Amino acid sequence: MSSKIQSGDSKATTTETRRAALLNLLGDENPKVYQAVREQILAEGNAASEWLRPYALSDDPLRRRRVQEILRHVDKQTGDNRFLTFCLNHGEEFDMESAAWLLAQTQFPEINVEAYQALLDGYANALHERLERHGRAGAMLGKINDYLFGELDFKGNEKNYYEPDNSYLNRVLDRRTGNPISLCLFYMLLARRLRLPIAGIGLPGHFICRHQSTSGEIYVDVFNRGRLLTKADCVHYLVRGNYDLREEYLAPISPRRIFLRICSNLHQIYLELGMKNDATRLQRYLVALAR
Repeated sequence: MSSKIQSGDSKATTTETRRAALLNLLGDENPKVYQAVREQILAEGNAASEWLRPYALSDDPLRRRRVQEILRHVDKQTGDNRFLTFCLNHGEEFDMESAAWLLAQTQFPEINVEAYQALLDGYANALHERLERHGRAGAMLGKINDYLFGELDFKGNEKNYYEPDNSYLNRVLDRRTGNPISLCLFYMLLARRLRLPIAGIGLPGHFICRHQSTSGEIYVDVFNRGRLLTKADCVHYLVRGNYDLREEYLAPISPRRIFLRICSNLHQIYLELGMKNDATRLQRYLVALAR
């Protein structure tokens, strides 16, 4: 019994000595030394973050910066695994908001999801007070658009359309701008809080929303400050773009198809930017979502 205890104590001591040495070497100014130490630490997986995290507040600026970089890398890997698991374990109609935050945490693991959810709740509460529940759909959508695109100044990012941040919900809320599909996702999450029948419509080359009721349907071009469209307007868009007039283009698409499109956009952007690691990461999501 005592020999086993001594063996365990010896192993623990060796581990602590090794980690102390690695921690000390993190302060070495030689980049090659840092890369070698970084690889050894990352080889420990999630266990590395447990003993390394307290040193994220080190008095040594270089060591502090490097510890924070390693921790962020580990946290992003954790986020990557969580989003992949979510995609593999859910069907077509999964919860879009859960998926949006999980995707955001693959790139921004440090975000406070509860704070962003509270922000969405606040927007929804402000809208709830303004909407006449039994008013005409067009007038109701107009009030939503006045608030979001007038008062809050959300808008499509035309200047930097292919910027990766346009696809992550936290950055859309931070900057109040995004691409068509991310802004539609934001619009749909607010609509869900308001119990409004709004769905995503995946036009080829564009993404819009649709409000469907017994009195008819209204399409919303969220990227262009919520411009209201008719079905004829959407058909004209398809004709003008030389697209086939398929009924499926004007039908709501599932959350899974929405995120397949979001990830496909990101994958292409990262490829164009030469960000190979991120492109590979997005490729894994595409394979999982295409199942």
